[in-house]
Amino acid sequence: MDNPYRLKVGIDSYCFHRLFGEVYPHQFKQEQQLDMEGFLAYAAGLGVDGVSLESCFFPEFAPEYLAAVKQQLDKYQFDRVYAWGHPDGLEGGDNQAEFDSMLQHIEHAKAIGSDTMRVVGSSLMFRFEPHGPQLEKLAEMFQQAVKVAESYRVKLAIENHIDYNSDEILWLLEAVNSPYFGVNFDSGNFLRVLDDPVKAMEKLAPYVMATHIKDMLPVPGVSVDEWYFFSCVPTGKGLIDNQRIAQLLVDQHYQGFFAVETDTLHPDYAFRELEVVAQSVQALKNISAKCKY
Repeated sequence: MDNPYRLKVGIDSYCFHRLFGEVYPHQFKQEQQLDMEGFLAYAAGLGVDGVSLESCFFPEFAPEYLAAVKQQLDKYQFDRVYAWGHPDGLEGGDNQAEFDSMLQHIEHAKAIGSDTMRVVGSSLMFRFEPHGPQLEKLAEMFQQAVKVAESYRVKLAIENHIDYNSDEILWLLEAVNSPYFGVNFDSGNFLRVLDDPVKAMEKLAPYVMATHIKDMLPVPGVSVDEWYFFSCVPTGKGLIDNQRIAQLLVDQHYQGFFAVETDTLHPDYAFRELEVVAQSVQALKNISAKCKY
């Protein structure tokens, strides 16, 4: 009998941002392209349990299109997270237009059958500005947003987006204080702000509603103050103890999935997104099998 608390495995579509057409200044454009249908078919071929879909790669938000995406998700029996906020989200609480957009996207999350929506409060663009005022503004915004989220029965999961450390995320969670507000835990982004991902999970595990699981190594020749100094490698090939992170989630009877996410690949794996994701999915399945339930 399948263990009811088996840690499920998934993929975030941001792994393939180059194939969707978003290319960083330090990257080369990928001629091969990917669309939503192709991504979902690829994920199904890897035998994952769920997918996180970045709204920035949706070609449209017409009800008919969202219904078609839901139909595909249902066909593959995927758990699903709707991911809003790339690249800068609410800009540390200063972007009212994006707040209004976020509220509109809650309806889109519901339309594809998702009860969890990743949200972004800030980003690396604002990480060197004072955090206290940002967090206070974000707390006020999310105190309003959770009322809308509750009306749709959609939980909002804020990602640590190379902006805040785990203590700051915990402060925000406690300030909002809602069962409809939790964490999209990104293991690699905690490393990038020099916050131990394992210690971060020890603090935040009860609040985790979604995940981005990265593994990372430093890149020789890249300045340590560049966000991609730590770049992505296949799970198990880097610095992060994702086995321990997984066990902490299992101990909380986490019901979501362990989602592979890569952004910029380490030069040793450049242009090998499909290979890195496939290796990482298998590694996460192995991690899940080794967890103590």
